Amino acid sequence: MLKNYDVVVVGAGHAGCEAANAAAKMGSSVLLITMNMNTIAQMSCNPAMGGVAKGQIVREIDALGGGSGVVSDLSAIQFRMLNMSKGPAMWSPRTQNDRMRFAEEWRLLLERNPGVDFWQDMCTGLIVEGDRVAGVKTSIGLEIKAKSVVLTNGTFLNGLIHLGEKQFGGGRAGEGASTGITEELIGLGFESGRMKTGTPPRVDGRSLDYSKMEEQPGDDVPSKFSYTNTKALSKQRACHITYTSTNTHDLLREGFDRSPMFNGAIKSSGPRYCPSIEDKINRFADRERHQIFVEPEGWNTVEIYVNGFSTSLPEEVQIKAMRSIPGFENAKMFRPGYAIEYDYFPPTQLKHTLETKLINGLFFAGQINGTTGYEEAACQGLMAGINAHKLVKEQDSFILSRSDAYIGVLIDDLITKGTEEPYRMFTSRAEYRILLRQDNADIRLTPLANTIGMASQDDMRRVDAKISGTEALKKSLRKEGVTPERANPILADRGSSLIKHQVKLSSLITRPNISMKDVLAMGDDSSVLAKRLLSEHEDVVFQTEIQLKYDGYISREEGVAQKMNRLETVAIPKDIDYNKLGSLSSEAKEKLSNLRPVTIGQASRVSGVSPSDVSVLLVYLGR
Repeated sequence: MLKNYDVVVVGAGHAGCEAANAAAKMGSSVLLITMNMNTIAQMSCNPAMGGVAKGQIVREIDALGGGSGVVSDLSAIQFRMLNMSKGPAMWSPRTQNDRMRFAEEWRLLLERNPGVDFWQDMCTGLIVEGDRVAGVKTSIGLEIKAKSVVLTNGTFLNGLIHLGEKQFGGGRAGEGASTGITEELIGLGFESGRMKTGTPPRVDGRSLDYSKMEEQPGDDVPSKFSYTNTKALSKQRACHITYTSTNTHDLLREGFDRSPMFNGAIKSSGPRYCPSIEDKINRFADRERHQIFVEPEGWNTVEIYVNGFSTSLPEEVQIKAMRSIPGFENAKMFRPGYAIEYDYFPPTQLKHTLETKLINGLFFAGQINGTTGYEEAACQGLMAGINAHKLVKEQDSFILSRSDAYIGVLIDDLITKGTEEPYRMFTSRAEYRILLRQDNADIRLTPLANTIGMASQDDMRRVDAKISGTEALKKSLRKEGVTPERANPILADRGSSLIKHQVKLSSLITRPNISMKDVLAMGDDSSVLAKRLLSEHEDVVFQTEIQLKYDGYISREEGVAQKMNRLETVAIPKDIDYNKLGSLSSEAKEKLSNLRPVTIGQASRVSGVSPSDVSVLLVYLGR
């Protein structure tokens, strides 16, 4: 029937698509199993990619040779760079996407990958031989042999949908739950838990009055996610913003006694940073209104995603309350919001490769690890797919550190700290966020991707041109001087202090109210060079400005990262008995014995392990 595979990927959501594409791109034979071939890369919740910290992750996926950035660009209907009023470490790209085109582009990308085969079926169990995975079992009785397996089950593991007082099994609306895997994994010794997420209603855009809302257009000059030759948008669809009112909140409260959030039907933890509307008005009772983002689902569809109105209240309560929102007075609902509970496996049971500690060759990626969000799932899938391939081919693992990428932060947080609520990435989670900007992900990661076969020589030539162009322009600006006669008119116009003698152009770019455009207007040689570089690589001038303006901060953070990374090279013996280290605190002994960190650096980040505990470990290891 089906041949033996190097890698079997279970689930074709964002994690599964990235995992299958990466492993096959590197040379593994891959089978992607999905319960429904028509829902590959389905955007189960909002039709958007990126956002604060999440946009950095998409850029990193693209720099590593993944598909999410390309697919996002090909299906985008709007582009915005968020947080532009803050420093560049906070700038975050975001696209509004055409839901149907996003799924189509991902499927086409996978179908163009000759190493990927597809199979529509439900995976109901694993084939395990000793302490190693050997394949999967399906609902129609097939046993498919594989050298490694990547589970990316999303919200489908024993999924239970809540809508008011109604409950029914399902992985998402209209699709059944996946059964069998949780029970088998528990039988193998894994610890599991339950989590909850939710989604808002979708409505008919023809029934809305946009004149009562604030228009939210895309950027005047839209950028894009991918560093490849995808095209930026030439036209965009606007989103809109409106607000709930005290009347809306009162109408919602009428259904609280039938809400699974409050009547005890839902017992698991939901995403703290994306609460339901009933949770918001309950927790923030003093707030008179909450923001609602009105987001189109695509170029041509009339379906609208009501962002900010996630709910599991009865459908009649949902529509009644929604019609009290300005612009929604005559709203027609396509499908109600609902909550869903599902099984997950605490990620402290994984290695940094996302391979499980208990079963060799078995990898977990996405919401099965307790995360929430397309981007968080996609980057885990990418890393699991890469490492599944490398395991099969007996190659060294591929692991990103916390100073390499947001992806490294996310995985280290999961493995080291675990999570008891859906994990979402924020810029605040990254201690080196000045280094991990969205604009330099290609410089940071594409050379690494090239060494493992995920980035081509053309990709490297593009990155090398960006690096060399940036260095050339920085050198020119540091060399070229400017007189008070040339500089002061522009400085005065910008409200910046005047100069009294000739200075280098690079010294002026560090002023907060002076831009690269201003500096280039003062110079001659640098301006000519910049114009030439812009025609070759549009990111060069932008990259040069950031590197010069934040040079001191970047250098300081690089020094801290190098110092901390030295702890990552100090390995801890696998057989160490922490209970015999009398100077360790009792909490450190317990936490370290359970987690079994592999380096001093990882041990230092374990909750409950103090700096004095780290010193004890270093002394024990002779360091």
